[in-house]
Amino acid sequence: MRYLPLTPADRSAMLAAVGASSIDDLFVDVPEAAQLAGPIAQLPMHASELAVERHMAALAQQNRAAGEGPFFLGAGAYRHHVPASVDHLIQRGEFLTAYTPYQPEIAQGTLQMLFEFQTQVARLFGTDVANASMYDGSTACWEAIVMARRVTRRGKALLSTGLHPHYRSVARTMAKYTGDVLVDGDPSLDAATDWSALAAAVDTETSCVVVQYPDILGRLDDMRALAGACEAAGALLIAVVTEPVALGLILAPGEMGADIVVGEGQSIGVGLQFGGPYVGLFACKAKYVRQMPGRLCGETLDANGKRGFVLTLSTREQHIRREKATSNICTNSGLCALAFSIHMTLLGEAGLRRLAAINHGRAKAAAAALAKVPGVSVMNSGFFNEFTLVLPKAARPVVHELAERGVLGGVSLGRLYPGNEGLANGLVVAVTETVTEADIAAFAAALKEVLA
Repeated sequence: MRYLPLTPADRSAMLAAVGASSIDDLFVDVPEAAQLAGPIAQLPMHASELAVERHMAALAQQNRAAGEGPFFLGAGAYRHHVPASVDHLIQRGEFLTAYTPYQPEIAQGTLQMLFEFQTQVARLFGTDVANASMYDGSTACWEAIVMARRVTRRGKALLSTGLHPHYRSVARTMAKYTGDVLVDGDPSLDAATDWSALAAAVDTETSCVVVQYPDILGRLDDMRALAGACEAAGALLIAVVTEPVALGLILAPGEMGADIVVGEGQSIGVGLQFGGPYVGLFACKAKYVRQMPGRLCGETLDANGKRGFVLTLSTREQHIRREKATSNICTNSGLCALAFSIHMTLLGEAGLRRLAAINHGRAKAAAAALAKVPGVSVMNSGFFNEFTLVLPKAARPVVHELAERGVLGGVSLGRLYPGNEGLANGLVVAVTETVTEADIAAFAAALKEVLA
């Protein structure tokens, strides 16, 4: 049975109501290169359910699972081992079908989980308070920038060149509609970050400075001097963390003076999943809590003096205040937040520190092995589990040749920064606890062969 709920007359009436002459008018903001000229060729137009299942299964077999061989991809999405108990627990009915707690009095279990999630994120980031998750790291980053505008009543944001280019792209897209001025640029293949230059550039028009920690090239720096410069000028310091496992070893951004800390929680409890769904993390100093977007769960006592949980400060949200809301977020990534919280609970503080130490140790071993390949050098003077190799030729074709040899050898900067020839030879390599000594040896051997 075909499901076609609208008649041509229905469509015409709806288009007339919004002032569009055709359905194509609704997609004028989508670049022409991203639009399809016709039906997707790989999908059959008409087929039985059984035939469609077989066809889709055949397409799926063309994919390569991350665990099928040496895997060194990162750049914002990381392969970590997720205990089987995480997947088992999130599939319980009371969690799997939960949406968002609009009726908190009958959603105590969901609210308690979110409250504990908030506590974990706040402790991880070294901040006073965290919200109950956001869509992903990039949208959390933008929400932090627009929050800084509300706090400071200024409209210029300085973005570090080390901020993930996808995060920058999301911010630029959104800034077109808010009028915020974004000052950014591409990084260079240099071991030093641009944080001292950012500190010098902060002025009385600056709403915030956004840095990534570790940054897109894997570099680490102390943000305390930058935090001081921001505070002196009345601007906010926003730190972006795309690899939260790193905080098991390195100092938390909040402890170095960051006013807002955001990030991507995918590394803990959430698989790669072809790019989503992921879970955005958002935390800040207590004095800014009323400007923080998204859900916020609090603990209280009921009429009988028993512990209970509530949604607090919810008048900030669009379902109540609409155009006066602090965010367009109308729900949270609840299931992914639950997976994060379960995995974090299983690890505990000691487990997270051990996991982080394993990641760093294997990354050091990989960097040492790859640096021995003729013509290859490691750019970073320090890193956690991700670093940048400088190759003797463009990295993008090298990545493809490595893949043909069964090694997924990192993310080329030529892919992240197309058109920037100064970055073409850079290769970002991520090494987690899932990487073995044999994987490192295979990568080094394949890279030596490709570069020969």
